[in-house]
Amino acid sequence: VGLKTYDFLAGKLSFGSSNFIHKKETLQRIESIKTSQLKGGITYHDGQFDDARLAINLAQSAVEHGATVLNYFEVIDLLKDSNNIINGVSAKNVETNKIYHLKSKVVINATGVFADDILKKDHPGASNSIRSSQGVHLILDKSFLPGNDAIMIPKTDDGRVLFIVPWENKLVVGTTDTLLDEHKLEPVALEEEIEFILSTANRYLTKTVTRKDVLSIFAGLRPLAAPKEGSEKTKEISRSHKIIVTKSKLITIIGGKWTTYRRMAQDTVNKANVVGSLPHIKCQTKKLALHGYSTAHDRFHPLNLYGSDKEAILEIAKSNTAFAKKIHPNYEFIFAEVVWAIRFEMARTLEDILARRVRLLFLDARAAKEAAPKVASLLTSELGKDAAWEKDQIDSFIQLAEQYHL
Repeated sequence: VGLKTYDFLAGKLSFGSSNFIHKKETLQRIESIKTSQLKGGITYHDGQFDDARLAINLAQSAVEHGATVLNYFEVIDLLKDSNNIINGVSAKNVETNKIYHLKSKVVINATGVFADDILKKDHPGASNSIRSSQGVHLILDKSFLPGNDAIMIPKTDDGRVLFIVPWENKLVVGTTDTLLDEHKLEPVALEEEIEFILSTANRYLTKTVTRKDVLSIFAGLRPLAAPKEGSEKTKEISRSHKIIVTKSKLITIIGGKWTTYRRMAQDTVNKANVVGSLPHIKCQTKKLALHGYSTAHDRFHPLNLYGSDKEAILEIAKSNTAFAKKIHPNYEFIFAEVVWAIRFEMARTLEDILARRVRLLFLDARAAKEAAPKVASLLTSELGKDAAWEKDQIDSFIQLAEQYHL
């Protein structure tokens, strides 16, 4: 009933209707599922995307429409006028440690799980508006679930569905829903979360998953809008976004999720127009083509996710035979992608490239460590850094990558 409701709500945007399938067809589509107590299945359609790639494309689109985008700048304070109204920020370039005072007509705090850190710079006694919920994913070899179908397990011990989804010729297995009392830049999977995912997956898969089979493990934080009455159940905490405007006119957007990001932006900018007495311009993003938009689609080409930038990356590969080589023998990523990320996507560190551009760290942590030295050498050359900087990059990345495998 729930899936049919989703079909109805999706309307003309639906990828296909949901249907019941019998046991025989279920086993034909998912040959590695256990047959004990299996009655059949329900098929439904969903989409997937590369979150880091979309974030980069959004930044590129912003630049193309007149924005100035700064990478590795940290807000250290809020600027206020004589009436205690916010009129800018103090920000530090973390690469040079130079501090800049940036004036503006309005300031928007869109920092996810870190929103309260900025709110407390405005008002130190402010109550928390965000409750962080941690989600963990494991990456497995495709052999545990051959074929093109994913599995959704609707009922688990913690009340959250578990997904086993094909991604980048691997499997993503997750997720968990653990409320945290603190947040940090690099969240770490808890032991109980790992065990929960492994034990739940093994109830349904014929091929037993062990800890040594995990290629990568990563954790993320959901910036849930905190409940007013202190509920400890994440399902009772709103996934909807909320906009807060303080007395000093700091605008904060909290909550929300990737699937509603465009509407979140529209609502926030419309609010900024009012708060900052800006010229009212009708939102144009509903049908705006993002950077990289292309009608040409070759789902089997490894550079397909770059869209219209694919040809430029291929030209970089042609310009130097070294750039056409793979950064790791087991994966399709090439050095031309590294060059592209540095020159056109503001990549500044080894982590930027191997985690947030080509995603190797998320697919296979050990392979990412093996690729690190050669990628760091190219990064050092492109940025004009020295050997000491290169070594520091490798050491820092290896230390980070240790958290991504068991």
